[in-house]
Amino acid sequence: MWWIFKDAKYQFLQTRQKAYWVSGGVVGLGLIAMIVNVFALGSWLNYGVDFTGGTLVQVELEEGTTEADIREALGGAEAPRITRFGGDYEFTIRVPIQEGVESEMVGQQVRAQLEESRAVGDFIVVRTEFVGPTIGAELQQRAGLAILFSFLLTLIYLAFRFEFRFGLAAVIATLHDILITLGFLALFRVEISLPTVAAVLTIIGYSLNDTIVVFDRIRENLNKKGGRREDPVTLINRSINEVLPRTVITSGTTLAVLFALLILGGAVIRDFTIVLILGVVIGTYSSIWVASPALLEIQKRWEKKPGKERRKRDRSKTTAVPVGTPSGR
Repeated sequence: MWWIFKDAKYQFLQTRQKAYWVSGGVVGLGLIAMIVNVFALGSWLNYGVDFTGGTLVQVELEEGTTEADIREALGGAEAPRITRFGGDYEFTIRVPIQEGVESEMVGQQVRAQLEESRAVGDFIVVRTEFVGPTIGAELQQRAGLAILFSFLLTLIYLAFRFEFRFGLAAVIATLHDILITLGFLALFRVEISLPTVAAVLTIIGYSLNDTIVVFDRIRENLNKKGGRREDPVTLINRSINEVLPRTVITSGTTLAVLFALLILGGAVIRDFTIVLILGVVIGTYSSIWVASPALLEIQKRWEKKPGKERRKRDRSKTTAVPVGTPSGR
């Protein structure tokens, strides 16, 4: 892989205008999907039981029973969300809130459906709990705060590790990744659960890691002899090409594992895996076509301010010669 990209001289920043249009179009499509969901679903995302409330039924089944058997017993494709919990044959069934139906009735309905099914043998209902909408709203708030704090801590860290402009560019790229991911979730109405939030936070970490690798090489090249006088576009392009083998290998191996999880992991972690796959692709794209161009634009504006200040200082130092001052002495 290093041999393939050894003499890579791709002009990434020369195509940044096209990347702006692509990113803007995808983000805009996601925002439109969110607005449509507000009218269709009552919320901009398809929140699951973890955030909207509902009934949680934990069951323990006899050996040999699979998640597919439970799903078939509870309605097939329209079955509520089922996840493995505890042992190999312990599962939780999360049923959304139903108007006019009490939590105890929901638990009894689930029990009756399992008893009537031929695919499910003997089972024990371990517990039945009701998650109120108040708790769901609190989880929504905490999930948002977790993402916000990650942005702030990232900006502070990069400001000390590099410079403030590097941190600002990294936050812009990460915000771009989050908006596209949320737009995807809204467009396809993927159910938002706690694992989905964990996937979004993982995307933030992956995107930042990839961006920091590129920025670290840019800083190294800037600190080399003559780096500060080199054309910024040329320097950033060269830096991206130098870390391109690492970027391709890391993203490729990560995607290989995620696709294996998507195929073999089953329905329990399917949404989680899809979000991660999307995040890896977007994170790799943004580190090249979003973070680096953002750094370039910030750099241009960053350099203008010191120039203006120097001109002001030069003008203040210039004083007129008083009229009538003797000369030649």
